[in-house]
Amino acid sequence: MKAFLIPSVWKKSVLSTLILPLISLILTWGMAIAPAQATGVYDLPTLTAGSSTYLIDQAEAISRANEGILNNDLKKLSKQTGKEVRFVVIRRLNFDETIDGFADKLFQAWYPTPEEQTNQTLVVLDTLTNSTAIRSGESVKETLTEDISQSITSETIAIPLRDGSKYNQALLGADQRLVAVLSGQADPGPPTEEKINLESTFASAEETDDQSATFWVIVFLVVATIIPMITYFWYVGFPGR
Repeated sequence: MKAFLIPSVWKKSVLSTLILPLISLILTWGMAIAPAQATGVYDLPTLTAGSSTYLIDQAEAISRANEGILNNDLKKLSKQTGKEVRFVVIRRLNFDETIDGFADKLFQAWYPTPEEQTNQTLVVLDTLTNSTAIRSGESVKETLTEDISQSITSETIAIPLRDGSKYNQALLGADQRLVAVLSGQADPGPPTEEKINLESTFASAEETDDQSATFWVIVFLVVATIIPMITYFWYVGFPGR
């Protein structure tokens, strides 16, 4: 009787020691590779005209030093001209949302009346797709024309993002250009982009993330299948024994 109980207890000890930590580790991996939560308009702080916040970086893409530069530049612009610019950086949109639709809703939520909108400019950047949108009020559009706004999104911001997702450089460039234009200075224009004909042989960060996620999902499925089988045969014995 004792000879039977000792192996049984030993088996349970081995199972608790090896399998339970393994299951816990798999669950941790699953949480790590889960997609980042999407952002809706009401997931962001509510700002109004005159608010002292000029950058909301939910994606944590901008360094502290550059965050200070942006806030100082835009605060100074507001005091000198009455024109206010705000940058919003998010990780990803809801699956049925577009960057333009999100920018429209956020601009309307923060500045619901034409009077509140007139001196406002909003720049929204989604780091998952690297897409950008600009919205501005009627008074701002007198100097920040549609052509300049389009150039800022498609060149000033987009060029650094195509060159390795350089978010700090993209927003600093947009900041300098917006401050110049809204201060009545000459438009400095977009940065130049060097064209490279050779295709990169390295996987992008997004491709690498996708491959890693696929690998761990396969590992999870394999382990989730094998562990119950090992547990069963451990107790009842393997066939032929």
